[in-house]
Amino acid sequence: MVAAFSGWNDAGDAATDAVRWLARTFRAVPCATLDPEEYLDFQAARPTVELIDGVVRAVNWPALSFSSARIPDGRDLVLLLGTEPNLRWRTFCADVLAVADETRCETVVTLGALLGDTPHSRPVRCTGSATDEVLAARLGMERSRYEGPTGIVGVLHDSVRQAAYASASIWAPVPHYVASPPNPKATRALLDKLAALLDLGLDLTDLDIAAAAWERSVADVVASDSDVAGYVDRLESRYDQGLAGYVVDDEDEDDEDEDEDDEDWFDEDELPSGDTLAEDFER
Repeated sequence: MVAAFSGWNDAGDAATDAVRWLARTFRAVPCATLDPEEYLDFQAARPTVELIDGVVRAVNWPALSFSSARIPDGRDLVLLLGTEPNLRWRTFCADVLAVADETRCETVVTLGALLGDTPHSRPVRCTGSATDEVLAARLGMERSRYEGPTGIVGVLHDSVRQAAYASASIWAPVPHYVASPPNPKATRALLDKLAALLDLGLDLTDLDIAAAAWERSVADVVASDSDVAGYVDRLESRYDQGLAGYVVDDEDEDDEDEDEDDEDWFDEDELPSGDTLAEDFER
């Protein structure tokens, strides 16, 4: 089972786009749904309306749905995609586990994406965790050092682990200064790690092309604004020194000078505001 949810866990739609890519590529077919009224607050996750033939209005409700797909080596993927639940998370996780049990899943993988202080011009450094040493070795990536509020992806991964399923959680950082979806570069990074984890032969050429085009377009905008360009230069420098990530934990730095650099790095007087960055990229 591979699961991703829109919302807090899905910066740039990178995680849900990865599951949608799998569904398209392997022609997944619907196999189960959970009643959204049990888990969603429709004032927070509102339904949408659309016009049909310019006259009839149809209401599209947020969904929590499963689909199944046969991959070339004969295995099946169960794909879980939906809006992050607002209510009854523990019951929701129990229902997901019931589907995993019913479909005889052997491994459960959650995908997520968070905004981070990572530059758009560098390779995406995914982080994550796994319950099995073999799975952890296949991931071959940095362990997450994030501590703080979590979303349904973190809660589901913990529930799956406690239920003794083989499981893994893969996270991709998305540059916080260009958070608008899509982000094909982060989506590709998640799928690349998933392919290594589950030994899937994925042809990601279409995402390679999309990621290159996305990076070029962001680079053009960055080059047109000296403030943004200077900010990205500093992000790139920190990335190249191995300091970029979701959070900066000064206690992990042994060098006193590096601690001072961290303080300077977050000097609000030197950095353009989030609103300024957003306005620049919208323009």
